[in-house]
Amino acid sequence: MKKIMRKQQKSNSMEIKLFEHQEKALEQTEQFNRVAYYLDMGLGKTFVGSEKLWELNTPYNLVICQKSKLEDWYQHFKKYYSDDYKVILFDREKLEYIEENSILIINYEKAIVRPELKKIRNFTLLLDESQYIKNPKSQRTKLIMNELKPNNVILLSGTPIDGKYEELLTQINLLGWKIKEKMFLSHYTYREWDEKELKYKIIGYKNIDRLKRKLRNYGCVFMKTEEVFDLPKQTNIFLKPKKTKAYDEFIREGIVELEDRTLIAETVSVGTMNARLLCTAFNQNKLSMLKDLLESTEDRLIIFYQYNLEKEAIGNLAKELNKPISYINGDLVDKNAYENKKNSITLVQYQSGSFGHNLQKANKIIFFGLPNRVSFFEQSRKRTHRIGQERPCFYYYMLTLGTYEWKNYQTLVDGKDYNDELFKEE
Repeated sequence: MKKIMRKQQKSNSMEIKLFEHQEKALEQTEQFNRVAYYLDMGLGKTFVGSEKLWELNTPYNLVICQKSKLEDWYQHFKKYYSDDYKVILFDREKLEYIEENSILIINYEKAIVRPELKKIRNFTLLLDESQYIKNPKSQRTKLIMNELKPNNVILLSGTPIDGKYEELLTQINLLGWKIKEKMFLSHYTYREWDEKELKYKIIGYKNIDRLKRKLRNYGCVFMKTEEVFDLPKQTNIFLKPKKTKAYDEFIREGIVELEDRTLIAETVSVGTMNARLLCTAFNQNKLSMLKDLLESTEDRLIIFYQYNLEKEAIGNLAKELNKPISYINGDLVDKNAYENKKNSITLVQYQSGSFGHNLQKANKIIFFGLPNRVSFFEQSRKRTHRIGQERPCFYYYMLTLGTYEWKNYQTLVDGKDYNDELFKEE
């Protein structure tokens, strides 16, 4: 009834025409005021989430998202809901008074330092990329779980877990399933004692069908792109550059001298980073193989990387070959070459570019190095394999022989399998 009334009232705002699968998601959750739309990339979570927010009809609304998505959410609500709401980018404005029928949009980092949010009552909370609250000890999670008091909750994510079901705990608590961590681990995980770390470690999962039923009973909807649209075929291609003597020396000694720097495994994290760089930016074998690949095609290419040293090494190759370059990273989003040059190379940093960017003008992705998170791995592939893509998609994995990169790849694939299991029909 409300949908009909809304369409009659619309004058300045554009009318939303939902796809059948989006209507289905809303119908499945009609009786819930706390919902999670775990919809695969390209299925329009934004439209489903905003329509649910409108249907819940609270005087105040708070949308928390990534910094890179602020403008997208602002433009979406201005375009489709300007008749119904005052839309406010809350990271830019300081408000003494918040009018009714407002939508406040803020990023996760800024939300932590805006005490005004804790005073809002009678509101709907929408979390975009809700996996951002998986860590119960983080400031953003503590704010959302303990200090905000929403009447209604909408969670949106295409990758709700990074291959670990226990990462769902904060999200399902927010939906109203108040299961304790100890009980969750007992019902849904296999664990064994680790003598080195003197604690139990999770080695597998159980009762997943029961978990999925329980999640659906608390307003969760799972949907894969393949269930809705026929997308082109995906092909994996493995390129195997040789490792260097420097890599072996670093793994053996924990230190290695290069021409212009010394790499030391000062801590575990620094050692891991340097071992990676010895497989990527400091591996001339991989760089030579990449150069051959770049020279072999005039197609648009997307290249994912992690560190600035990798970006510099790839960028130098692209410039040497006179390839137009676009960048998507924490400092810069410049898609000009990608949009306008068929032979362009787009360098994408995992953390900044795995989510929210449509890159289906390209159909080839090169993974210069791999990410350390399953969500980055899954979502990076979806940048090209999404609605609007009409060509087969190719993924080139550059995995250095005899190094940790192969184990890293297998870990990501195993985590992806756990994530996919959530989306399967029972």
